Amino acid sequence: MPNEDSFAFIPAHELVRMMSTREVSPVELTEWTLRRINETNDTLHAYLTVAADHAMESARIAEAAVMRGDELGPLHGLPFPIKDLVPTAGIRTTFGSLAYADNVPDKDDIVVTRIKSAGALILGKTNTPEFGHLGYTSNRLGEDCRNPWDVTRESGGSSGGAAASVAAGITPLAQGGDGGGSIRIPCSLCGLYGIKGSEGRVPRSGGGGAAWHPYNLAQSGPLSRNVRDSALLMSVLTGPGEDAAPGTLEEPSPDYSGALGRGVQGLRIGWTPDMGGNAVDPDVADLTAHGARSFEALGASVEEFDFEIDPDDMWSSFCNYFDLKVLVTYGHLLRDSSGMLSDVVREGMEHATTLSAVNHHETMAFVAKLRDYFRRLFERYDLVLSPTLATTAFRVDDGPPLEIGGRAMDADRAFWTWSPFTYSVNIAGHPAASVPCGFDRAGLPVGLHLIGGFGAEETVLAASAAFEEARPWADKRPPAI
Repeated sequence: MPNEDSFAFIPAHELVRMMSTREVSPVELTEWTLRRINETNDTLHAYLTVAADHAMESARIAEAAVMRGDELGPLHGLPFPIKDLVPTAGIRTTFGSLAYADNVPDKDDIVVTRIKSAGALILGKTNTPEFGHLGYTSNRLGEDCRNPWDVTRESGGSSGGAAASVAAGITPLAQGGDGGGSIRIPCSLCGLYGIKGSEGRVPRSGGGGAAWHPYNLAQSGPLSRNVRDSALLMSVLTGPGEDAAPGTLEEPSPDYSGALGRGVQGLRIGWTPDMGGNAVDPDVADLTAHGARSFEALGASVEEFDFEIDPDDMWSSFCNYFDLKVLVTYGHLLRDSSGMLSDVVREGMEHATTLSAVNHHETMAFVAKLRDYFRRLFERYDLVLSPTLATTAFRVDDGPPLEIGGRAMDADRAFWTWSPFTYSVNIAGHPAASVPCGFDRAGLPVGLHLIGGFGAEETVLAASAAFEEARPWADKRPPAI
């Protein structure tokens, strides 16, 4: 049996194995995890809700199943956090909003159902910006979520609490969601691995209404300290189901774990250092360029190319799309609870009310244009690389940077200009991951962005695992907090 202090950085797949062989009990692991949250949450603000009684009851049930010799699921006994944009039956779900501060759903989201069915124990709800509307985790429910590598800095978003939980060694694995980079952004800032699947790979709960749209940019996915744990959770989350919303991919899930040893021999890789001319911090530019070129030593060919889509067109179309989606889902709050909304959400919804049918048509036309560009791009390449972000984590008190790489940023767009590389992939519907790629001069993590062809999660995971083997990162741990 390991010393309890070592629980913090044992991989999820290893903890599950140890529980199945009775080396560790679900009860003692859950008790330790709850203590770890209690010790760190006043500093990190990673959790909005801790469901301690629920988690302990589930742990006792899980332990009894182990003692009986029952068949165990792939996450059996693992204390598991859920992002607070995802409904959980009987556990408060705020969506990061004061307007839902007391909301307790009576039904689990399909993602939660699958995680529970795999044997995990729902631990609580991780911090997130209101309705996932920011790339860093700030809301009116409390203080900003902090980065374990430097607690004066942001953890990213919108899965910022999930990233902080994993980076700090509270949990080895967490569920996040990514509608514009919300898994990859915090993974880059917190030195973690995270992947979002192709559009429709992870189902959304059915029921119509706001859950459905011809283009559903957001996908649930994993945040972890190693590729294998993310592949494990992808196997749990993906695949069709009776309760899935329209747009779910109907094909069976690929063998994600089986892809990890495939390597990159013979792959054609395209590298874009700025994705159409975006400003990039010099440390980030150097580290990611070196990371991209390292695939040549692993047997792939790497070619730099010019990304041909204008960043301004991408930004304006994404804003229109995202603001419209938030308005459709939460627009009633403009009338009933506008005083509870954060400024960025209220202004985004107000912007959406000004969009005409012509604007909506232009936005959907851009989506089609970008998807066609990505289709043609992946006729040339098996994988496309870029920096995950333009910067490393910025200070909470400073806010998003107004200058990057010597270039002044538009103050009206500053809350997104530091993350220009991720949302194009959501618009295109492709899978993508962020892998740890080193540290800048301040000791802050940098991420390399791996983008695959539609449906090619196995290629992204194989390349990620090859990079991890060549340049391991799991032994890198943030300072004690």
